[in-house]
Amino acid sequence: MSSSNQTTIVSKPNLKWRVVDIAVASVIGVASALIYWAAALLYGPVASPLDALVPGLGGLMNGFFWLFAGPLAAVIVRKPGAAIYAEVVAGVLEALWGNTWGGMQTFLIALVQGFFAEIVFIVVMYKVWNLVTVMLSGTLSAISCWAYTFFTNLQGFQITGVYGIWNLVATVISGALVAGVLMWYLYIAIAKTGAIDKFASGRQVRTSSK
Repeated sequence: MSSSNQTTIVSKPNLKWRVVDIAVASVIGVASALIYWAAALLYGPVASPLDALVPGLGGLMNGFFWLFAGPLAAVIVRKPGAAIYAEVVAGVLEALWGNTWGGMQTFLIALVQGFFAEIVFIVVMYKVWNLVTVMLSGTLSAISCWAYTFFTNLQGFQITGVYGIWNLVATVISGALVAGVLMWYLYIAIAKTGAIDKFASGRQVRTSSK
C-alpha cells in the first residue's frame, strides 16, 4: 500500500507527551506563525480581488494562511492537544509580532481553530490516522474560522447571504484541501526524509515505503 494512502489504526495509543513532542509541536507553531504573520499583511491584497470576482471567494485564502498548523502538528505528534498547542503558539507569536486584529482576537481565533482541528482525533480517540481524518480536521478548523469571523468581525453581513455562503464554501474548500490534504502529503514528505523517525508517525511511513 502506498504510504500516502495508508491508514494507521493504533489499538493502544501512547498519549503521554514527551519533550520531543513539545519541541516538534513548538517548531511547527513557530514556523506557522511566520507564515500567519506574513499572511496578515498579504490577505487584503490577495483576497480583495477574489471577493470582487465573487463576494466571499476570498475565503479560499484562509486555508493557505491560517488553518494548517493544527492538523499538521496533530498528524505528526499524535498526542492529545497537539493541534490546539500548535495553533495557539502560532497565534500568540503572530499577535506579538503585530497584526491588524490585535492580541486577544488573534489568540481566541487560534484557540478556536485549534480546538476544532482536534475534535476529529478526539472522536477517534487518537487511534485512526489517515488522509480522511486529517482532511476532516482541516475542514472543521475552517468551519470554526468562518463562524468565529462572522460572529466577531463581520456582523454587517448576513450569515446566510451571498457573501456568507460563498465565504463558508470557499473557506471549507481551502481547509479541506490545504489544511487537510496538503498537510497530509507534507507530513508524508517530511517523514520520508527521516526527520521525524523519533515519532511512530515517521517510522510508519518509512517502513511502508521500503
